[in-house]
Amino acid sequence: MSKNVLYKTIPLLALLLLVCLAVGCILAGSTTGLPFTAQTQSQYIELPKPGLSGTMSVEEALFERRSIREYAKVALSIEEVSQLLWAAQGTTAEWGGRTAPSAGGLYPLEVYLEVGNVESLGSGVYKYKPEGHELLKITDVDIRTRLFEAALSQQWVKDSAADIIITAIYERTTVKYGERGIMYVHMEAGHAAQNICLQATSLDLGAVTVGAFDNDQIKGILGLSPGETPLYIIPVGKKKS
Repeated sequence: MSKNVLYKTIPLLALLLLVCLAVGCILAGSTTGLPFTAQTQSQYIELPKPGLSGTMSVEEALFERRSIREYAKVALSIEEVSQLLWAAQGTTAEWGGRTAPSAGGLYPLEVYLEVGNVESLGSGVYKYKPEGHELLKITDVDIRTRLFEAALSQQWVKDSAADIIITAIYERTTVKYGERGIMYVHMEAGHAAQNICLQATSLDLGAVTVGAFDNDQIKGILGLSPGETPLYIIPVGKKKS
């Protein structure tokens, strides 16, 4: 093959390769939807800005807090959900500080929201993203019945308008503190859960902390990674009158 023919052939081959790649992308898009990054971004839901003042003092919330296991069949507002999630792990400082203290500022907790009856939110599972105070939708399947079964048939898990699930990735903390970090993670989960309970009380909502459940079942239901452990299920709903 002469040099002239070779010089003409290489650009044509390169152009053909680009065309094939483009066609492949189009065909892939027709079966798998948007590219991963665009698909992920499209699933983010911005939450209403949390309020920083309320009608109940901390002292009153501490006095009034009780475990509430029966709920009215009334939807929670998205503003109420926003406030509860912010209370659990919302950011309160530009550098990333959150509402609950964390050993070494390592933040091993993840917060999920199972929606059954919330205004402006479809049923399904969402993951709370503290940095942008937003939700990432994981699935549109209502899993309350499966949570109920995994939680040893505790009825309030199924009857609530929503369930907040707190999980932990221990390695984020143990990488610095060793085995003692496990205790620090449990302390932090307690801080976050109490924040949710007090916030629910101040909003005149009912909530209860649930720790009795099958870890492996919860992991499977939520599709958690092997290194992520469920610690709490917190059903929330409007109080029965």
